[in-house]
Order: sequence, then C-alpha cells, then structure tokens
Amino acid sequence: MLDITPPKPRTIQGAKQDWELVIGMEVHAQVATNAKLFSGASTTFGAEPNSNVAFVDAGMPGMLPVINEECVAQAVRTGLGLKAEIHLKSAFDRKNYFYPDLPQGYQISQLYEPIVGEGEVLVELGDGTARMVRIERIHLEQDAGKSIHDMDPHMSFVDLNRTGVALMEIVSRPDIRGPEEAAAYVAKLRQIMRYLGTCDGNMQNGNLRADVNVSVCMPGAYERYYETGDFGHLGTRCEIKNMNSMRFIQQAIEYEARRQIAIVEDGGEIVQETRLFDTVKGETRSMRSKEEAHDYRYFPCPDLLPLEIEQGWVDDIASGLPELPDAKKARFIADFGLSDYDASVLTAETDAAAFFEEVAEIDGKLAANWVINDLFGRLKKDDRELSDSPVSPAQLKGIIALIKKGDISGKIAKDLFEIVYTEGGNPAEIVEARGMKQVTDTGAIETAVDEIIAANPAQVEKAKDNPKLAGWFVGQVMKATGGKANPAAVNQIVKAKLGL
Repeated sequence: MLDITPPKPRTIQGAKQDWELVIGMEVHAQVATNAKLFSGASTTFGAEPNSNVAFVDAGMPGMLPVINEECVAQAVRTGLGLKAEIHLKSAFDRKNYFYPDLPQGYQISQLYEPIVGEGEVLVELGDGTARMVRIERIHLEQDAGKSIHDMDPHMSFVDLNRTGVALMEIVSRPDIRGPEEAAAYVAKLRQIMRYLGTCDGNMQNGNLRADVNVSVCMPGAYERYYETGDFGHLGTRCEIKNMNSMRFIQQAIEYEARRQIAIVEDGGEIVQETRLFDTVKGETRSMRSKEEAHDYRYFPCPDLLPLEIEQGWVDDIASGLPELPDAKKARFIADFGLSDYDASVLTAETDAAAFFEEVAEIDGKLAANWVINDLFGRLKKDDRELSDSPVSPAQLKGIIALIKKGDISGKIAKDLFEIVYTEGGNPAEIVEARGMKQVTDTGAIETAVDEIIAANPAQVEKAKDNPKLAGWFVGQVMKATGGKANPAAVNQIVKAKLGL
C-alpha cells in the first residue's frame, strides 16, 4: 500500500543554513484534436511551414474565432480525470502582448473564468510514498507560433502552423517539494492524459511543456503557507519557461534553487523574473522581468460569448471515461496478485496494460514476468516499441499456456520465445514440429538418472554426505535430455535414487 503523506520538504544545505524548496508548475498540454481551437486548420505535426494556417490564425482583419466543441470536451475530460470541478460557465479573455509569432497581437485565453477548477493528482515517488498535488485550475488558450533563429545568420523565420492550436494550461498549487517530485508530477499528468486521449504528451514535439516556478524558504515556512494559504510565507519565485524534458526539469530546479540560496545568503534579494534553462551549460539565465496579470491588459474577448455547457453533457463525457491508471493499477494488484512495481510498469502506458490483459487470462503473475522481463527486455535491447513487437499477445499467451500444461519447461519456453520473436509462428505447432515437448515419462527420466549415477560414483558419495549436491545430478540429467525433462520429476527421482 502507498503511504500518502502531506508534502514533505526537500532540504538544501546552504553555506549558512538549511533551506526548503517550493515548486509550482504550469503545464501546457496540446489538446488532441484534428482542428485548432478557433479555426478548422489542421493540427498535424511536421507539415510544411505555414501550411496549416487559417485566416483567423494569421490575424487577418475581420476574421472571427469560432470555438471547436471537441477542444472543450477534451478539457472537460481532463478535468474529470483529475477529479476537478467542471465550471458550467466559463469565458475567454484577451491577453495582450507583442511577439513575432503571435500575429493577432494577443492570445485568447481564460483568466477570470476558467473551464476547470480545483482538482488533484496523486504522484507516486517510487519509494512506497506518494504526494497529493493540488490543481488550482485548467484553462483553454491558443498556442503561439514558432520563431526559428538558426536557418539564416541575419534573419529569423516564423512558422505559424502551431498558432491557434488548443492548449490546456494546468496550474498546480506550490505543493511540489523537490526536482524528482516535479518530474514525477509531469509524468503522472502525461500518463493520465494519454489514458484519456486528451493529449499525446510528446514532449519532443512540444506537445507538452512546463513552466516551473521555483522559490526557497526558511524551514517551516511552507507548512505555515499550507495551513493559511498565505503566499507571504514563501520566498520570491522565479519562473523557468518552456521545459520539455523530465531530466532538464530536474536539472533546472536544482540549479535555480542553489542560485537563489547563494543570493539570499550573500545579503541580496531575489528578483521575480522569467528565466530560461541553458541545457548545454546546465544553468538558468534571465529572460525578462516577470509580468503580472495587469501587464497583459486582460479584458473579456469581444469576439466570443461566455461558454455555457450543460451538466448532462458533462455527465455523458464522464460516463465514457476509460479506466484510469490508478484504478487499473489497483485492479491488477487485486485481481492478478501483482507487486506494486510490476503493476506500475504494466500500467505506465495504455498499450502495455492492454497487451498484458490479453496475456494474463491463464496466470497473471506468470504473464507479468514474461511481459516485463522477456518481452519488454528484448524490445528495449532491440530499440523497438511495443506497437512494433514481433510477438503478439496471442503468441505469448500460447507460450504461457504450454508452460502451465507442462508441455514445456521454463528453459524450453525461453528457446521457444526466441523462435517466435525471430521467426514467428504458432507456439504449439512449433513445439510439435521441432520435438520440443517436455519429457514427462518417468521411465525415460529414471533411465537418464540411472546412467548419470552409474557414471559418477564419487559424486554419489559426496551427495549422500551433503544433500545439496543432488542439484548437480539434476543439472546433468537436464543437460543429457536437452532440457526437455520435467525438472520437478527429475528432482524427485534423483532424491529417491540417492536415498535422500
């Protein structure tokens, strides 16, 4: 069972005293839809630059946004998956700022009335403990385009394909207490959204990005904030923008925390600002002073009416939600007797869980062992994805069925798996055609045991003095029979013949 505890401090030792780390995150998840938030332009990744752009995305005069209902449904699904409050009324606002890849000169977002309210995420830390990270809100907004600076020494280029793509900004409370927890939190969000089908979570494509807010405080200050909700107890935060790697998230937090501690202990003050992480140097650097909401001159978007949805529509979405990872993991443990670790591995991705369930009908524990150790291990060695597995669930299930029937031993099963992996075929037919069936005839096994005993009288005497040496005879018999003899029968007959 997981030990779900309140957030515990990550203590960092400074030159003068200990400090505690406080982290909040704003995760930007690209909504999985075929069209953009306010236009019918495609969201396909990798298209020719500026080929997936509608007039409204390009900020052409007179073009009005029309909301994509599926984007709203995906945001609601995500909120339900995070056990969050769904607001039946929400509204869009304009966030005004200039940037070359934002042709409208503003971003349509939700500041005052977001579509999703407070929720929670259970974050497992791998040591048998877990943290409940509180979600403050989820709002819908447009993504910006992409500025490209490395194609010409004198000019920058702008690709507007991403402009207008729907994002869900998932804002956490500052409940995260260390770099490892931050990475685990993002990983858990990605897992849940992949199960829901609301975001593919491909960080390498920019479909999942995180802004990380980091501050340090005196020991005990966070607990006072947690009890009172008063942010005044926490230190001044700095935001690290656009992190798209779990490893870099951890490195950036570690560096930024130590940078802030050094400044404070030297008598300086932390300036609230936005910073970038230099992945080559492994350090954060200043990008700009941190803007407040009033700096963006937010006001209600005049082109969009408030968004009103019906509870019945939300209920219909809720009724169609899939089994989520925490529930699936608990079921695997209860139904198949799996360990917490094995259940975590098998529920990490939806395709892994589905593959296992097809195999697990005969023997869940045995299936877990074969899927995790043999199949996943071999796929990793060959740098292949599960979707490209040469062994299907039916084939692996067939191998396990032969083991359970006693037709093949564990050693023969390994050989059979290799044949199926490299050559394909029906496991049962392969065993018959290649004479791989396990020898269960006790008469044949006795003959093999008698021959080994007769040829090794000295070893017989040693085994009588030390019964543990009987295993040597078992090994010799298995070798003599090409691994086909039933190991349990061999062990029983060897002990009987040696009088042990």
